[in-house]
Amino acid sequence: MDVDEVSAGSWTPGMVAEELGISPVTLRTWASRYGVGPSLRPDGRHRRYSDADVRKLQYMRRLIGRGIKPREAAAAVFSGSEDAVREISLDERADELERAAEALDFTVVAALLDETLDTMGAARTWTEILLPILRDLGVRWSRGDVCFESEWALTSEVSYALQRYVARFAYTPSDRRVLIACCPAERHSLPVEVLRASMAEVGIPAVYLGHMVPAETTAGMVAKLEPVLVVLWSMSPTTVDNLLRQRLQRRGFDVAVAGPGWDGLNVRGAPWVNDLAGAMDLAAERMKT
Repeated sequence: MDVDEVSAGSWTPGMVAEELGISPVTLRTWASRYGVGPSLRPDGRHRRYSDADVRKLQYMRRLIGRGIKPREAAAAVFSGSEDAVREISLDERADELERAAEALDFTVVAALLDETLDTMGAARTWTEILLPILRDLGVRWSRGDVCFESEWALTSEVSYALQRYVARFAYTPSDRRVLIACCPAERHSLPVEVLRASMAEVGIPAVYLGHMVPAETTAGMVAKLEPVLVVLWSMSPTTVDNLLRQRLQRRGFDVAVAGPGWDGLNVRGAPWVNDLAGAMDLAAERMKT
């Protein structure tokens, strides 16, 4: 595959067939029967598929995999109508995503995540789709089934998908914002990435610093941005940084500790939240004061 041509948004039929996992004959059949052929003609002779064409064909391919007839799938995708697209269950969505992660098919995982986030939003995608998959992978791991590659593929693509999703929401600069930070040693950041996406959905300005950020950097960012609330996340007791929490509070910042790592610890003056709804409610309350 010619990477330069693909990056320029110009796909040959052979490239598209390879990307979709179908034969070039099938691709030509779809074009002749359903009118879903290439839309570009860069040299006046040989037509090419655009990035948008390929994305639609990927969606059409997934619909066919869900039992939709090719003609109906093409009509639904390329006409913009959803009349022919049956609603799929949560289990079907999760199974489809888990199979793609198992196959290390990053393109399909990314497309499925984008589609699910658009359909269900960040919170439901996390609680009803992603958490069950991650728990299943954890059970498999405990039974001796080495599935680290699948988990890595899924979690990395979830992070990228959440970034794309957040970018779709208009951001209005504001002096009042929430700052979301992981404790410096914390690597498991997906729950607070979901929190940031949920805030974007409802228009709460939020800055997310990422994971493995040094304490000094986090403290400096807080001092410069002066957020109305700092959410300090820790997944386990081994990653809790109580000194950072105390340091921020001594400087007069409102800090909430989040995640199971803080459970049972003495965090005077810092409310503990351990669920998405609680964190959202606290952030909304602080934005009003």
